[in-house]
Amino acid sequence: MGHREDLLVGAKRCLIEKGYARTTARDIVAASGTNLASIGYHFGSKEALLNEALMQATDEWGAELTNAMTTDEQETDTIERFENIWTRIVDLFTTHRQLWAANFEILAQIEHIPEVRHVLASAGEQARPGLAMQFQQIDADVDEKSAKVVGSFHQALLTGVMAQWLIDPDNAPSGHDLAQALRIILTESKEHTAA
Repeated sequence: MGHREDLLVGAKRCLIEKGYARTTARDIVAASGTNLASIGYHFGSKEALLNEALMQATDEWGAELTNAMTTDEQETDTIERFENIWTRIVDLFTTHRQLWAANFEILAQIEHIPEVRHVLASAGEQARPGLAMQFQQIDADVDEKSAKVVGSFHQALLTGVMAQWLIDPDNAPSGHDLAQALRIILTESKEHTAA
């Protein structure tokens, strides 16, 4: 690897170990085995390097998330599929906790980092159809509007559950808890409709 790649690997390690705001240029240099001048040469600033490292780490986690959402073709029940997917997603939260803490840390500063905001907005737009397909089997090519709103719903749920796992992992919902909540909501909705 060259210095640029070494810096990215070191920056990703620092994001996980120290977080976005607490990582210094010297931390990245120590983790990457490079020098301070190489940060400026390859990225222009520590912030630009951290932003790119965070985006790469998020892309890598996104690939793992896609794998976790891959369902067994025999799962025909929507709520069963929902529960199984969420159980696998929650497992990812527990193994990637520090990465998600860094993501939330950067969200708090998003007003000041327009390039990251643009990348995250674009990633969210691309993720919504996949979420709609995985959870509800809604094909965006067939029903773009439904895929967008259902994908947005699952994206909001993903962010909210992630936040709960960061704040209070002992009381955060499991895949089973989320499926049970969905069953209750659907049952009450049917009862109100029938009344």
